[in-house]
Amino acid sequence: QAQLVESGGGSVQAGGSLRLSCTVSGFPNDEPAMGWYRQAPGTECELVSSVSSDSRPYYTTSVEGRFTISQDNAKNTVYLQMNSLKPDDTAVYYCAVPKPPFLSLVAGAGAFCTAYEHNYWGQGTQVTVSS
Repeated sequence: QAQLVESGGGSVQAGGSLRLSCTVSGFPNDEPAMGWYRQAPGTECELVSSVSSDSRPYYTTSVEGRFTISQDNAKNTVYLQMNSLKPDDTAVYYCAVPKPPFLSLVAGAGAFCTAYEHNYWGQGTQVTVSS
């Protein structure tokens, strides 16, 4: 059973930066696809960014140019550097990896992130951006 442990959320003013980290353990694949979803109150779960060893990083349109995802395979850790944060970025951010045999993260995980059964999920970390 994979375990995903997140850190790095918090509260910042608009224009500020935060860096999220997620370390994966107990996963059978040495280099899984990894990524970040977010969910704000009243909205569906959204894939923010993902990375894998055999494809270019994915970013949802609203964060392109502001967020950067990176992956340290030696540490089984994925990072999300978030710059120029906006109030619309306020959400709970979840780290995720796809459960085998799935190899990639889907763009829409439905109404509730952790209810999507084809991913392993982190515990979630709150990001709050004030104007």
